[in-house]
Amino acid sequence: MKKILAIVLALVMLFALAACGATQDDANTDSANANTDTENAGADTEEAGDALKFGFIYLHDQNSTYDRNFMEAAKAACEKLGVEYVEKVPIPEGNECYEAAIDLVNQGCDIIFADSFGHEEFLLQAAEEHPEVEFCHATGTMAHTEKLANFHNAFASIYEGRYLAGIAAGMKLNEMIENGEFKPEEAKIGYVGAYTYAEVISGYTSFFLGARSVCKTATMEVQFTGSWYDETAEKNAAETLINRGCKLISQHADSMGAPTACEDAGVPDVSYNGSTLEACPNTFIVSSRINWEPYFEYVIGCVKEGKAIDTDWTGTISTGSVVLTEVNEKAAAEGTVEAIAEAQAKLVSGELHVFDTSTFTVEGKELTSYLADVDTDDAFTPDTEVIKDGYFAESEFRSAPYFDVAIDGIERLNAMF
Repeated sequence: MKKILAIVLALVMLFALAACGATQDDANTDSANANTDTENAGADTEEAGDALKFGFIYLHDQNSTYDRNFMEAAKAACEKLGVEYVEKVPIPEGNECYEAAIDLVNQGCDIIFADSFGHEEFLLQAAEEHPEVEFCHATGTMAHTEKLANFHNAFASIYEGRYLAGIAAGMKLNEMIENGEFKPEEAKIGYVGAYTYAEVISGYTSFFLGARSVCKTATMEVQFTGSWYDETAEKNAAETLINRGCKLISQHADSMGAPTACEDAGVPDVSYNGSTLEACPNTFIVSSRINWEPYFEYVIGCVKEGKAIDTDWTGTISTGSVVLTEVNEKAAAEGTVEAIAEAQAKLVSGELHVFDTSTFTVEGKELTSYLADVDTDDAFTPDTEVIKDGYFAESEFRSAPYFDVAIDGIERLNAMF
């Protein structure tokens, strides 16, 4: 009898071990198959089950300067506040975004964020189906009109950062003129843009106005690529602009294409979304970017405290959302740091407005009235007067940019995108 009992117990233990092994194997298989998901167990500071889970949907991987900027901010905020981090990458601007959002809901995410303009309608669909989850979206336009309690847009006054970076560009042009490298009337800037969206137009116009504020003879040419991330196209665009006589290059596109072209040609460069100093030590001057960490911390805090998240949130220099890298003094003109600091203080105080209508013209005339497409519809109908107190009030009626004015001094070489 004892011998039979021992055999039975041994068999029970064997089956138990086999079951544990199968469970572990299944978990390992699930982890291996989920190659677009990355989780960070950054919630050690909270009890298991009580921690929030934050899901992120990115258009590209970390090779995109645009997406990497979001990733670094998201991971930092989640780690700082003890929140689990999950990402889906790369997710195109199509139904794949909806599917990714639903998968994140099924994984138990309390908050879901998507980083690209074209993600919005698909994220909104998921938000409508899951009112228990908060959905946040960068660069979008629909939250303040759809009025869905769990759907939110966010952006920042990055046009102010681009204006400051433009000052660095103008200072460099002045230095090159003083050194006899070209004549004042040849102070032409080249700009690589992705699309002819308001976000891009607002960006290159603010950059130009910053440059023009210190280099009065500056002009600009813009070459579009028709893509947010295409390293070959961006490099080719920068090379085209350089061959057309542009003395300095900047960009609103997400790869290293333009900065690499500048380093190869020895042409000064102002990049975007992070420093390119390591790859371009001789030509990189400065970069502006949106720091998304304050927004992610704000959202997490709202959910933890049971507070409503702003429907349409705008970050500023004062919130730490608009930042510049350190100036590369090897490539920058003398006095650049001081000039940027002086202008930044005036932006914060309200003494200076980027789109001051006295500083630019449209077809030779000052802009005194303008209806912008703020409450976006299918026809993009202009609906809101945005000129007030002598300036174009960007980001005051909606977080996402709506400045789409073609001002004098900027030539668009291929505006088909």
